[in-house]
Amino acid sequence: MDLHFTPEQEQFRRELRAWLDANLERSWTEETRDPNHDADSLVELRRVWQRKLNAARYIGMGWSEEWGGRGASEVEEAILQEELTRADAPQVPNFLGISLLGPALIHHGTEEQRRRFIPKMLNCEEIWCQGFSEPSSGSDLASLRTRAEPDGDDFRITGQKVWTTFGPWADWIFVLARTDMDDRYGGISFFLVPIDQDGVEMRPIRQITGESEFGEVFFDGALAKREHLVGELGEGWRIAMTVLGYERGAATLAKPAEYDVQLDGLVAGLRASGKLDRPDVREQLGRLVIENEVMRSNGLRTLAQLASGHAPGPESSIEKIFWSEYAQRLSDSALDLLGPEAQLATRAQKTGSDVDWAYQYLWSRAGTIYSGSSEIQRNIIAKRVLRMPTA
Repeated sequence: MDLHFTPEQEQFRRELRAWLDANLERSWTEETRDPNHDADSLVELRRVWQRKLNAARYIGMGWSEEWGGRGASEVEEAILQEELTRADAPQVPNFLGISLLGPALIHHGTEEQRRRFIPKMLNCEEIWCQGFSEPSSGSDLASLRTRAEPDGDDFRITGQKVWTTFGPWADWIFVLARTDMDDRYGGISFFLVPIDQDGVEMRPIRQITGESEFGEVFFDGALAKREHLVGELGEGWRIAMTVLGYERGAATLAKPAEYDVQLDGLVAGLRASGKLDRPDVREQLGRLVIENEVMRSNGLRTLAQLASGHAPGPESSIEKIFWSEYAQRLSDSALDLLGPEAQLATRAQKTGSDVDWAYQYLWSRAGTIYSGSSEIQRNIIAKRVLRMPTA
């Protein structure tokens, strides 16, 4: 297994870095420091940034040229995400549309659906959010109760979705809804639903970090047109499992790059406080650095498998557990080592990015829950990797 990048891949990295130097006017840290920005203006800034990336064909790179991509490999996608993270670039507002809905339409949608939605998705003319989780159906997604009932040729959706990332700014939501209440998996269908209509109420959720990035959605007879059903009735679960597989591939190098910045900020804070020379501090810091390098090596191994034509398997659950629990160990250690000074942001020397440790500590609590909780991931590893017997 070759864990080295090819000359062509390294050339792509150099071209990308040059493009970022020329096009990223201010880092995300600098933008969020600007007192003239509020939540809405920061979303608009992200929208403009996505359009720049799209014009350079850095959005949906793995898609075919017919749908605005480059036909790029998973390795190039991972390099892109790594370099965007290192550059402290804004996150695009349509990341759920690009990473989940786009592949769903390409693989399962009609020609009309692809032509109607993909160009506006790429150029951020329409922002998408995800309607999967419900108050009583998170990790056990197949237990969802939101239903879609026939209304002539169309459907009326009734129910509730929660933890809807970017919901407060979204124009459309892709929804899993039950069309057969008695069939656990085969009774779920996949709908595209406009938010600005009677029967849809989007309420922002204020998070412990002070943000309201999430929303909860209430459907009361909302219209879902037949032409906006993706696939056939009852195929929603299969489609959902297809698109969820896209959530982790490109992030294999982005997470270690993100933690590089945080570790750099931690070192800067410890040096400023005079604690860096303490042996116990250096030992704890060294363990965190080593764990991050293990994570990076595992990501390279995953990319090598993808480059060899092997699809990612349930081993990706190991990556999810590792990075989400590492984020908690890192932020816990920062608060422990920095003490009261952890309430102040520290500046990463290599990137100039601020690391807000109080924010990172609070946000890291969610990482072991979203995209499949650690408990669910361990069940997957037990059943599909270790082949352990189930009750």
